[in-house]
Amino acid sequence: MKAFTYERARTPAEAAEAVARRPEAKFIAGGTNLIDLMKLQVEAPTHLVDVNALGLDRIEAADGGLRVGALVRNADLAGDERVRRDYAVLSRALLAGASAQLRNRATTAGNLLQRTRCPYFYDTQQPCNKRQPGSGCGAIGGVTRSLAIIGTNSACIATHPSDMAVAMRVLDAQVETVQPDGRGRRIPIADFHRLPGDTPHIENTLAHGELITAVWLPPPVQGRHVYRKVRDRASYAFSLVSVAAIAQRDGSARVAFGGVAPRPWRVEAAEPQLGKGLHTFFGEAFKGAAPQQDNAFKLQLAERLLGDVLHPARA
Repeated sequence: MKAFTYERARTPAEAAEAVARRPEAKFIAGGTNLIDLMKLQVEAPTHLVDVNALGLDRIEAADGGLRVGALVRNADLAGDERVRRDYAVLSRALLAGASAQLRNRATTAGNLLQRTRCPYFYDTQQPCNKRQPGSGCGAIGGVTRSLAIIGTNSACIATHPSDMAVAMRVLDAQVETVQPDGRGRRIPIADFHRLPGDTPHIENTLAHGELITAVWLPPPVQGRHVYRKVRDRASYAFSLVSVAAIAQRDGSARVAFGGVAPRPWRVEAAEPQLGKGLHTFFGEAFKGAAPQQDNAFKLQLAERLLGDVLHPARA
């Protein structure tokens, strides 16, 4: 790990300003992803700003929904009575992620911001446009079983690793932030994570120094909340494919997928097609998919997984 300096911020605005004035500065809270990356020298911030003392660790009713503080731990969010009752897809997604020890430490904002688990990103001997822009993508033509099949391009085929973010996407959550100049804004979760484009190293729409303060969950959506995750082992593994769904008895549903794209994958325009059958829905939701040889199975797996998820609601 390379040497770095450290400070504790006293307010969100102070934290944002402290990171904004240093190009290589980062926020740190739970540290469950950043510290690992620093040990591997995938990330090498020169300055860390600790945000744990900012009072952003509460879950409160707000505007008919819930405001989840950026520092709410994953275990606390999954176990909150209101979340379990009204946002069950979120609770189930959180419990499917990581281990109990990590959930006790990992934060809401950190979960949204965690970086890909692509093995070529973690291996500093391999080219990776996320780690070193312009170096190429070692994954293309390599071992791609766990990587993305849609939303990719020749620059990057990495997936976003979060389970929580997939549930947030199906709930239409909004990310609240404070900018370095002290102004706040709300970012729809649909606009928060970016596809690779020409800049795969830029993974979200935050400006440098912009601090997540909370995630707002809209008023509850009625229906059967399901999160189903397929992985190579039964626990502590990232998704090959996951599905977050809120299903209605009439066969309609909100649907988002994990493990298939550089961001949680939801195509709202395809959801009305569910009434015409899963195959019709998939033709729209996965239009333009470009799987690699090792991960083409994900297309069939995603369709079968969604069918398994929706079948009880239709019975």
